[in-house]
Amino acid sequence: MGYIERLLGENEQILFRTHPHPVVLLRPVLGYGALTGVLIGLALAGEAAFPTLTPPLLIAGLALAAIPLILLIHTLLRWWNEVYLVTTRRVVQVEGILNKSVMDSSLEKVNDVMLRQSLLGRLLNYGDIEILTASEIGVNRLRCIADPLRFKQVMLDQKAALEGRFALEGEEGGEDRARLLMHLEALRRSGLLSEEEFEAKRQALLKSQG
Repeated sequence: MGYIERLLGENEQILFRTHPHPVVLLRPVLGYGALTGVLIGLALAGEAAFPTLTPPLLIAGLALAAIPLILLIHTLLRWWNEVYLVTTRRVVQVEGILNKSVMDSSLEKVNDVMLRQSLLGRLLNYGDIEILTASEIGVNRLRCIADPLRFKQVMLDQKAALEGRFALEGEEGGEDRARLLMHLEALRRSGLLSEEEFEAKRQALLKSQG
């Protein structure tokens, strides 16, 4: 079982998973990659210019070239381990390779969601999302995430499904049957109710209001 799976509560499921968009890697890949290439080139040029000093020059050049290469690998690992999740209960942001940082925003406490996309972001499908919550955190910012529209859609759909569940649990006997059935159907589609639970609740509802 992976680290993310261990974060989930009982019966909690991941509905959507994404990373920062690969565009955030453009600058470090170009920078560290170019620096690595330059240092290797200098080492090879030094070998040709000073054949008597070839071993130490070559070793020193390759050792220096390894530094930006290691930094590039570290950047790639950090990117891969930065994950944004929408589950059946919350939004989760996970960061870190060995030392992990986890930030949660409970869906029931989400007040509003803001999406910002530049023209390039719309073309390449990335953007920033700000989640305004009623918790102490206040605002949770997810920067430059991939597929932000889908992320927002899944989050808001699941929030609506949770609200429907709470409304269903608090309904009184005189509530309109069609409305209650709609709540049940929304919970089934969102995965909060299994097919068996849905059918059992639907039959109980029909009997109680028959």
